[in-house]
Order: sequence, then structure tokens, then C-alpha cells
Amino acid sequence: MKKLIYFCFVFIAIACNKDDDKTDAVCYSNSNTETIIHDGIDREYFLYVPDSYDGTTAVPIVFNFHGFGGNAEGFMEYADLRSVAETNTFILVYPQGSCLEGSSHWNPCPNGPDNKSEADDFGFIEAMINQLSSEYYIDLDRIYAGGYSNGGMMAYGLANYKSDLIAAVASVSGTMLNCTGSTNHPMPVIHLHGTSDDVVSYNGSTDWNSVQSTLDYWINFNNTTTTPTVNSENSGGITIEHYSYGQGENAVSVEHYKYIGGEHEWFNETYQGQNTAELIWNFMSRYDLNGLR
Repeated sequence: MKKLIYFCFVFIAIACNKDDDKTDAVCYSNSNTETIIHDGIDREYFLYVPDSYDGTTAVPIVFNFHGFGGNAEGFMEYADLRSVAETNTFILVYPQGSCLEGSSHWNPCPNGPDNKSEADDFGFIEAMINQLSSEYYIDLDRIYAGGYSNGGMMAYGLANYKSDLIAAVASVSGTMLNCTGSTNHPMPVIHLHGTSDDVVSYNGSTDWNSVQSTLDYWINFNNTTTTPTVNSENSGGITIEHYSYGQGENAVSVEHYKYIGGEHEWFNETYQGQNTAELIWNFMSRYDLNGLR
């Protein structure tokens, strides 16, 4: 039911994109969010600080980016990492994308034709990191970025253009756009995607790169093995195949979970007893800016 409610919201939000009378002020609604002024604009984010945080030990940050037309608070309910944050003591941030003709979005590339607007989302993320690190005891070598759909694209954008800040990235039902930056360290990548995704096609389209082309980019960049270790299991009525490309520089890896028949979603199925949030955290947390910890 939670997934159905969220998708209804996304459908309505995307439909609003066709209404030229919609204003930016009504493209999303959050409560209890934090606000930071960046580039002269009030930008929002939902912050979760676990009860297990006591300020005596530096902790990681995990950013989780909503999809196109989404909102931070609704996405937190849909793609909930709070229990994982509590168990593993990291600070969790759900940023809010800016509005464009009635729909919220992320810009995963520098200003140019691949972006939907001129909003400086890279600068917004860096400003949040600076603010949070002034308020909390943050391990600046362990800042991670993940996201769903357009949010997964944003995570890849940070891997390309803010790699001095980001230790590892995760994408769920997203892809990498054609803009690639000067990533300055081997970048661990985990990518989850359904083969029946009709929004961001698994095999690519005129609009999106295929999953395999995205994986191949990072396999080549990280100099991992090109022949993966493959395992699979049935879960929730579908088969999940796990591909692991290891032995990269600084011992990083590229991993892919392929959901046979899976659609455009944040997956509810578990793999070896781990849900999507746990798969992502258990992968990313193995790394810092220097590679395998």
C-alpha cells in the first residue's frame, strides 16, 4: 500500500508538469524539513539523526535522492533507511529537488543540455555537507550518495563531478547520463534495476543509457575484473541475479542486482535476507574515499 500511495503521488506530480499554471511553490510539500539558502534559493532537506549518535565518534552521511516529481518526506517513507541508520549509526539525509514547471527534479550534470534547469544541485549538496559537518561529528571520508530514478542519476552525477566528497554511490532504477566528469578516485558502484522497467529501460532507449553501458563505464574506470561472479535466488516471486565485478583499484568493486521482471521501483524483495536499504548500506559502508576500508 505504501508503494501504491507513493506512485499515485508521483503520477499526480508528473501530470502537473503539463499544467503551465502550476507554480514552483506547490510542486512539493514537506513538513519538519531543514532549510539552507544556496545560490539565493531556500533549499530543503529532511534530516534523520539516529538516537545512537552521541557525538563522540565521527559518523558517515548517507544521501538518498528522490525521483522526478517526488518529495523528500514521501520518499523517506517509500525508501526508508532510518532503521539501518539507527543500527549502524550514520546520519541520513533526504534532500528536496527544486521545481520546474510543477515537478521537482535533480540536475545530474553541470549546466547544459543534459540538465532540466539551471538549479545548482551539486553546490546544494556541498553546502549541506559543509553545514552538517559544522553541526555534527562527520567522517568526511565516508559520505555516500544513493537515489531512485532521477535520484539515481543524481548519485552518478556526484560520482562524476563531486568525487572529492563522495566515497561510493548507489542507483535504484536509475542510469548515468552522458556527461562524465573527472572522478579523482576509484568509485565503488552498486546498481539495482528491473528488466521490465518501462520508464528507465534496462536495455536503454533514445533517452537513457542501458544498465550494462553504465556498469561498463565504471568497470573500465575502476579497472575491475570484466567477468563477474554471478549468483541468484528467488524472492517475492521474482529471480534476482547478483553480478559482482571485483579486484578494482583500491580494492573497489562494481555490483549489480538484476530483478528479472522487476519494474520501475524501489524494490521490496530481499536478497539473502537483505532488503534494498540493507544491500545498499552493506555495500557502500565497506568503502571510504581511499577505497576498501
